[in-house]
Amino acid sequence: MLRALRRRWDAYKYRFVPWVALNLRRKRRTLRYVPKSSQDKIISDEDVFETLLKIFRALFVNDFSRQARILALLPEIKCKYLELLNSQQKPSKVNSRDHQSQRVFSPEEVLFNTLGFTVSRDQSSLMSAGTGVFVSKGFVPKGTVVSMYPGTVYRKHEPIFFQSLGNPFIFRCIDGVLIDGNDKGLSRSVYRSCSRRDQLGPFQMSDESWLTAALQNPLAVGQYVNNCTHEKAANVCYQEFDVPRYFPIELKQYLPNIVYSHDIERSIPWDQIGPSWTGTLGLLPSLNVVCHIHLEVLLSQRGLAFSGRFK
Repeated sequence: MLRALRRRWDAYKYRFVPWVALNLRRKRRTLRYVPKSSQDKIISDEDVFETLLKIFRALFVNDFSRQARILALLPEIKCKYLELLNSQQKPSKVNSRDHQSQRVFSPEEVLFNTLGFTVSRDQSSLMSAGTGVFVSKGFVPKGTVVSMYPGTVYRKHEPIFFQSLGNPFIFRCIDGVLIDGNDKGLSRSVYRSCSRRDQLGPFQMSDESWLTAALQNPLAVGQYVNNCTHEKAANVCYQEFDVPRYFPIELKQYLPNIVYSHDIERSIPWDQIGPSWTGTLGLLPSLNVVCHIHLEVLLSQRGLAFSGRFK
């Protein structure tokens, strides 16, 4: 009986404001003070953007043989990626006919070959913390995007009450926007519905694979990064990033976020169709991280802008 009550309290206490306020003072050494939202940047948005482009392009090229429907509508894009594929496969000549014979790597291998590390979900090393995220291979330099926080993006006025019930994966951003990173139950259904609503023919505006065990984007594990403890200091911190409208349409299939409301402007060019923005969160190491290290988040001292994952 007492053990059951203790488990319930351990899961609920991070939602109990007096407990949070009291313990924030005790954990001041692990807080990152952010006076203004504009100063909440460990690295520039340009660096985040370039990192996403780098890994997404590598994933696209690795999955080139399955992109036929998209490439048929974008001949210029096809030529660009064929050149990139040719440069990666020096011994053999690659063209539009024999690209199907290319060697296909797993998304985790693509991440390692591109950024020099892999991250994976596994049983957390923290007591009663459930699932955690580990650097399973390689080395992560300080200031590198190490994961993304997936989920449905809700603006302040949008309904999220029923999705929030018993949901420890809701992240509140600086501007009040909420990201629901739960991959089960009602949250899962809402995300899939919104994702398929925004799909335009062969063009997917978001990635649904983070809802499953087979991730298409290996960085989409940020909702499982646990918070620091008194015994273990944090080694990563959150940084917010708004994906610009001009993000390549063929790469949006790897974005693990979708907006709840459908608000497409009709005046924009066809190759930029999609949500006006997709808020996403990256986690960046606050120190160098080597393989087999458990990732724990560094909280920002900025009101209630904390992850819903407090286990």
